[in-house]
Amino acid sequence: MSWLVIAISAYLILAFVNLADKFVIEKVIPGPKTYTFLVGAAGAMVVLAAPWFLVWPGLALFFFNLLVGSFFAGGLFFLFSALKRGEASRVFTLVGGLVPIFTVLFSVYVFKEIFSFYQWLAIAFLIGGTIVISSISIHHNIWFNIRRFLGFFDENKWPAFLATIFSALFFALYWVGSKEVYNTQDFMSGFIWVRLGTLLTVSFLLFRKSSRREIFSEFKNGNKKKSNKFIVLGTQGFGALGGILQNYAVSLGSVSLVASLQGLQYALLLVLVTIVTFFYPHILKEEYSRKTAIKKVASVILIGLGLYFLVI
Repeated sequence: MSWLVIAISAYLILAFVNLADKFVIEKVIPGPKTYTFLVGAAGAMVVLAAPWFLVWPGLALFFFNLLVGSFFAGGLFFLFSALKRGEASRVFTLVGGLVPIFTVLFSVYVFKEIFSFYQWLAIAFLIGGTIVISSISIHHNIWFNIRRFLGFFDENKWPAFLATIFSALFFALYWVGSKEVYNTQDFMSGFIWVRLGTLLTVSFLLFRKSSRREIFSEFKNGNKKKSNKFIVLGTQGFGALGGILQNYAVSLGSVSLVASLQGLQYALLLVLVTIVTFFYPHILKEEYSRKTAIKKVASVILIGLGLYFLVI
């Protein structure tokens, strides 16, 4: 199976996971620390496969693997911090637009990647599709419109904008680092080591007594309803599956192209958020107008063109 089919499958799964993430953050587990710990710990369950796949990589690669895993934990924390203050489709769209840009820059510098004309077109359309919804109005300065785009109207919410930027930066470092891991080690062994690094990083959240109390209290209160437990566990299960497929696609193909394809995930997320907002506004509600609808359709078309140029 080609890396492209695997990547598309991963992003289809992760789009549904992103939608569930927003619901969990708003309705079940509101604290970014708590959800970062939960996602990091759940992803590290792959460590259970260690007896069959784990291979000692050497001291230098061992520490490098843990560092790459810590980048993923950092990206998660900043992402969930931004989600607390911004709309799901907009936060994910901006992160999704910046991650491939950062990843392409890093991978060209680190791996000296060379792309064909059609691949460059694909990257341009895929990235353009993820950020077209962020097009700004000429009536205000760029910083006002960035805040409006994210839903950050309050000056006190500027840290949320920075959280979005840092999230994209950490995720890009994670993907470029992961590609190096898979270039030097067997996929499953490297993946387990990296996830162990993520687990160790999120474990630092438990060092402070106040953080421990916050995490355990929010997790306990958020899971009082039996249905909430199934939602949280189901979200993490599908998220783990999507993450494995995404990483496997990176191990087989170009990290820049796989990262750029993430626009497909956010295009589907835009559609899902619109459907849920229209039919189930009590679960998840976001701004909707003719203008935003046009932008969403345009972004889907651009991403479709990017996928086309990637396939031909």
